[in-house]
Amino acid sequence: MAESIKPNSSESAAPHMPSPRNMWAARIVFLLLLCLGIGFVGGRVGSESAAPTQSSKVQKQIISNESDLIANIAKEVGASVVSVNVSGTTTSTNSFFGIPQTQQQESAGTGFILNADGVIVTNRHVVPVGTDKVSVTLSDGTELTNVSVIGRTSESDSLDVAYLKINDKKGKTLTPVTLGDSSKMRVGDKVIAIGNALGQFQNTVTEGIISGFGRSVTAGDSSGAGSSETLQNLFQTDAAINEGNSGGPLVNINGEVIGINTAIAGGAQNIGFAIPINDAKGTINTVLSKGKLERPFLGVHYVSLTDDYAYTYNLTTKRGAYIAPSADGSASIVVGSPAAKAGLKEKDIITAVDGTKIDETHSLTSLLGQHGVGDSVTLTIIRDGKEQKIKVTLEAAPSQ
Repeated sequence: MAESIKPNSSESAAPHMPSPRNMWAARIVFLLLLCLGIGFVGGRVGSESAAPTQSSKVQKQIISNESDLIANIAKEVGASVVSVNVSGTTTSTNSFFGIPQTQQQESAGTGFILNADGVIVTNRHVVPVGTDKVSVTLSDGTELTNVSVIGRTSESDSLDVAYLKINDKKGKTLTPVTLGDSSKMRVGDKVIAIGNALGQFQNTVTEGIISGFGRSVTAGDSSGAGSSETLQNLFQTDAAINEGNSGGPLVNINGEVIGINTAIAGGAQNIGFAIPINDAKGTINTVLSKGKLERPFLGVHYVSLTDDYAYTYNLTTKRGAYIAPSADGSASIVVGSPAAKAGLKEKDIITAVDGTKIDETHSLTSLLGQHGVGDSVTLTIIRDGKEQKIKVTLEAAPSQ
């Protein structure tokens, strides 16, 4: 008879055959670890799959908010934007016999209201010399025909503006725009253009950004008459500016007018130009206070310095308005002008006006444009390498 041997419980036989109690404990630990692992992986996969959905929601919300913002600005500022309808006569001598011929022409542009009395600013080329009749159409479709031209800058002036006055409002309450500070605009800042596109579509709204500033362009009309004008210190924007938008407002995201739409680049897409509103503030204030247009005048021909121009003229000063000698021998300082009376000379570099430095966002034209006729300004200049200050009293610009 074989003997049955019972192992002592104190001996180490467990590694070979675990007890039921130990087996259940191991199973429980394994299941816990397995559940934790599955939970971690599931949570990670779930979060990754949910991320695009959350991001999409955020993007949609941003787009929705931006659309609402633009729509609100278009509604608020659009109430101050008018279509400008013009008829006038032009005289030409292009007939076969060389006899002057008079033709009636009609055109349309845009303007915006500056005060509740009905003063409107637009471009000079919207209401050129020879204009016989002007009417404006409000945003609600009301046409007002009793409109007069207060004044326009001269054809040789780089500031292309004109002012109109509604003499009979037909009981309408006019809403003026809010003017902003164009010197605070940066490349990349969002802007909105509002205007009478193609002279047909009232209060068309386009959006874009400020693409550049300090641009100088030679602009001509599309009439084929060959007329052109040189414009300086312009904003460049990719907000679509079409024919008929001229004179309309360029607006920042706060609903403030920071520019006057004025020109487009032919043969290019979405390259438009606008006059910074600060350049026109001097004339705006004069028109609103005196009821007439007076353009402050210094009387110098200058070059806005950049690194390249400073190198070309061998100058150590790289920013400012350089009164460069004229290539054709004409005077760089107008005889009898405020500049001549104050003692400014050729090769002077004007670096500041009343302490504000001239740079990419503050041109001499812009800084002087904020003043009115009769104002005294202090110019900081560099002459023969030394800085000095000269006080100048601005006068009204000559008609030509």
